[in-house]
Amino acid sequence: MASRISIARLSAQRLSAVARTTPRASFQLRSVKGLSTLTRTKASGLLQSSSNVSRLNLTPLGGYQIRTYADSIVKVPNMAESITEGTLKQFSKQVGDFVERDEEIATIETDKIDVSVNAPESGTIKEFLVSEEDTVTVGQDLVKIELGGAPEGGKKDEGAEKPKESEKKDSSPAPAEAEKPKEAEPKKPQPAAQPALGSREERRVKMNRMRLRIAERLKQSQNTAASLTTFNEVDMSSLMEFRKLYKDDVLKKTGVKLGFMSAFSRACVLAMRDIPAVNASIEGPNGGDTIVYRDYVDISVAVATEKGLVTPVVRNTEGKDLVGIEQAIADLGKKARDNKLTIEDMAGGTFTISNGGVFGSLMGTPIINAPQTAVLGLHAIKDKPVAVNGKVEIRPMMYLALTYDHRLLDGREAVTFLVKVKEYIEDPRRMLLG
Repeated sequence: MASRISIARLSAQRLSAVARTTPRASFQLRSVKGLSTLTRTKASGLLQSSSNVSRLNLTPLGGYQIRTYADSIVKVPNMAESITEGTLKQFSKQVGDFVERDEEIATIETDKIDVSVNAPESGTIKEFLVSEEDTVTVGQDLVKIELGGAPEGGKKDEGAEKPKESEKKDSSPAPAEAEKPKEAEPKKPQPAAQPALGSREERRVKMNRMRLRIAERLKQSQNTAASLTTFNEVDMSSLMEFRKLYKDDVLKKTGVKLGFMSAFSRACVLAMRDIPAVNASIEGPNGGDTIVYRDYVDISVAVATEKGLVTPVVRNTEGKDLVGIEQAIADLGKKARDNKLTIEDMAGGTFTISNGGVFGSLMGTPIINAPQTAVLGLHAIKDKPVAVNGKVEIRPMMYLALTYDHRLLDGREAVTFLVKVKEYIEDPRRMLLG
């Protein structure tokens, strides 16, 4: 008696192969509308129907399996509330490549960071629905993936596909070897043409999205805020001695390299207790009609990358000690250099510190990072002669610059804030009392 195998409902588009079976097996096809019996004949290996299916010409079915596949469309993911589009910089895979679940398949460059697009399920890439350098929006179709496991057998056996040497040979006699023509003498390389003296060239390079966004935001800041900058000079002797005394112990116990940024961050937090408007912002329609004061301090730290300036945020700085602040800054700096910052790392910020001194800047006027109210600029440490108790001494000095929004901060408040920062830096022990 012929054996019968129950097969799930199939459609012509979903039937990719039929289950391995013996030559005498018969098949039963169940559908919603009716029941048909498909029987394979010995002679031809074809399936014949005993009911309303007249014949399915599927060729011999002995070495196949039933598999159904579904396509999945990968869309542009949600990136942030303020980001609705980006530029598709590159595809990490090619059409026909198999991808695992959560494996990166594309990179989208946004105004702030690069966003990875990952495969939602394992499958094979069937089609790219956009091209590299195209502008894409959130929710737009990017890639079509055929879901399913990795192809069986892995890579093809190259040895099995290559014909044997004996099969390559032709039975007809080989023609007589033609006389080889004489090789022409190779031409001597000509020296590269030298540019004409006084020649002038230009290169035009399209700005990436991050640079465009930086330009837009900085110009917006200048057009909105009533920016003003006040300066002061700080003696770094005590802080440098403080760091020298404790940096080895801190490194040994915590693995953190103690720097100057943590001290300035802590000094700003303490100074904000007396001048809270530095940590406030203006919000509301028509340029703003409401002042928002905060009891937390999220400090944006300016970090230079190859693509442009980014400002990741050290959150809740008011609750961190010097080591905790330094660790947070180091972690964010590494993520920025490795291009691994997330939207969450960049969002927010109530005050900014920019350290141009690491590049040798003597003095500058930083631009406010809107909608913040102020930004502190640090500069290079230079040995200078200064008057100390009526005597001239050489001290390591640094210029400080505070740019602030005069709509919210008066000059008295801005100057007082900067003087307090100076006092904390020149006597770091006072920060312990705070």
